[in-house]
Amino acid sequence: MTVSVFDPTANILLTEAAEKYFSAQMANKPDSVIRLSTKVSGCTGFAYVLEIEDQPAEDDIIIKFYDFDIAVAAKSMMMIAGTEIDLVTEGINQVVKYNNPNVVAECGCGESFNVS
Repeated sequence: MTVSVFDPTANILLTEAAEKYFSAQMANKPDSVIRLSTKVSGCTGFAYVLEIEDQPAEDDIIIKFYDFDIAVAAKSMMMIAGTEIDLVTEGINQVVKYNNPNVVAECGCGESFNVS
């Protein structure tokens, strides 16, 4: 049996590719934040929501990176704590991918996920 402890202050991690991508996206928006949250969606339960916002919500958890901040919705943190965000190239497209250690099920198309 393995026992794990939930750490509500666990960080969201970015690969080097994702950090470069988000840094470029935020270069002309110095007073804005990248907001990461979840919403009920799809056949499995939840979907990630990634948006650029003028300011974080009052209860967001702020994670500081070198030249930008990610505001994580407090209500979503339990589902996404420890998630690594990557930017991958698939054919001619670049796609943001989430490597979430909390996921126990994903839909076939990759739109939604569920946690235990």
